[in-house]
Amino acid sequence: MLCLSARVPAHLLVLAALIMGLLLGAQGALAQPYKIKPGDVLRIEVLEDPALNRSVLVTPDGRISVPIAGTVRASGKAVESVQSNLTDRLASGFANPPNVFVSVERLATPKPYVPRQPQTPQTISVFVVGEAAKPGMLTVPPRTTVLQAFAMMGGFTKFAAQKRIQLRRTDKQSGLETTRALNYPSIEAGAAQGRTLLMDGDVILVPQRRLFE
Repeated sequence: MLCLSARVPAHLLVLAALIMGLLLGAQGALAQPYKIKPGDVLRIEVLEDPALNRSVLVTPDGRISVPIAGTVRASGKAVESVQSNLTDRLASGFANPPNVFVSVERLATPKPYVPRQPQTPQTISVFVVGEAAKPGMLTVPPRTTVLQAFAMMGGFTKFAAQKRIQLRRTDKQSGLETTRALNYPSIEAGAAQGRTLLMDGDVILVPQRRLFE
């Protein structure tokens, strides 16, 4: 008889052992019992006394309340653990240990995801350049108007071209800049331009008058 013997390389044995360990670990993870959570509804049935049968809600503090048994911790425990605890607590009301059955009747409703809304800033920054009496950065509350900003910057110098003021705004998403012409004498007379709401990062440019302007 011809006997063939093959020696398995050591690294293959190690690899096989690792694979077996991973498989056993995965099976163990799958076998983990469900842990009760606040908001779950448990169904409790007592074979010897149907009057105790009921559905109970696991309260936010993780407890359930059952007649005779009282308040029982359920959150974080497996169903079998709660069932055993209830059996022990109810035993005093029966001649023999009762047959208690606990099951999860309904899982807690997951809270819907609500994206966080960006908070409205308490102040915004507006930059004033050119022939303003007080050029620089203005820190103002949201919904400040153009006319209010004119008042905050102290008016204009004698060289200001008050009919050619510019409001420059850069879109934070696209980076595109838009320019809006502002005529201060018209605004002072009540034009709607004065009620334009300023946004964070706006630039008010007051150009210098041209000759004979």
